[in-house]
Amino acid sequence: MAIKAAIKGVGGYVPDYILTNKELETMVDTTDQWILERTGISERHILKGEGLGSSYMGIRAVQQLLEKTNTDPLDIDLIICATVTPDMFFPATSNIIAKGVGADNSFSFDLGAACSGFLFALSTGTQFIETGKYKKVIVVGADKMSSIVDYTDRTTCVLFGDGAGAVLLEPTEAEEGIRDFVLKSDGIGEDYLYMKGGGSRMPSTHESIDNKMHYIYQAGMHVFKYAVVSMADVSAEIMERNNLTGDDIAYLVPHQANKRIIDATANRMGVGEDKVMMNIHKYGNTTAATIPLCLMDYENKLKKGDNLVLAAFGGGFTWGAAYVKWAY
Repeated sequence: MAIKAAIKGVGGYVPDYILTNKELETMVDTTDQWILERTGISERHILKGEGLGSSYMGIRAVQQLLEKTNTDPLDIDLIICATVTPDMFFPATSNIIAKGVGADNSFSFDLGAACSGFLFALSTGTQFIETGKYKKVIVVGADKMSSIVDYTDRTTCVLFGDGAGAVLLEPTEAEEGIRDFVLKSDGIGEDYLYMKGGGSRMPSTHESIDNKMHYIYQAGMHVFKYAVVSMADVSAEIMERNNLTGDDIAYLVPHQANKRIIDATANRMGVGEDKVMMNIHKYGNTTAATIPLCLMDYENKLKKGDNLVLAAFGGGFTWGAAYVKWAY
């Protein structure tokens, strides 16, 4: 039997501070009703405290994962952190997470694919397991989106929150495990969803800061149109490739960007609302953390052998879907 990678545990962390729609009403020209109707978001968690970055949340998510799965951190072979808000350009945030959890025998690296980051990292970690090279791989999605959000821009500040989620991958020869991926990207997204400042093309200067180039810019309608079509297309494609119908799916696990995008994907797949993991109302868009946080919130509802479709769309543009048969 061929070796597959299976998710054997999930952990997560969100900060204590909750930023509600009501509080946002005092910050920008918006209303609770407007935000809810267009996004499905009621509140989001924000990481407060000097010097705390994505690694702070990633460490806590991984510590919970290790505890729940009774895993010795010294047995971890590899940690991949998907993030677009690293603590710093280098060292990698994954290096800091590995040190923070005592995974001293692992190697680690970061992967950047915006909101599709967790899926891209999951596929990468899967390859290390499938080759037989490694036995325990942790994939983390961690983003402190509040660090790159302009809280005077009402079009973006209502969308994003902070959080981290992590899964443990181990080998299996059983029916369960990660069965298939469809991953895609298109550089056209550079025009519609970006943060221009701080990179090698436009290093940090007084001018870049004054012009707010270190915050997220999103052309909302363009991104929405691409996301609706792309996320639905790729979810339908992975079902077709694996001869799955809506009846075969236990849950769609969608990236939590916008409830209308999620609904469109579910409709295309032929699954009802009862089969859609949803926590956007309480976390907002935590970028690379949304999918593992969904798995954490729904973990006690999942049964061994359940068919899941994970789907995401993000800046780049990047998008993809995965077919996972739940392993515990």
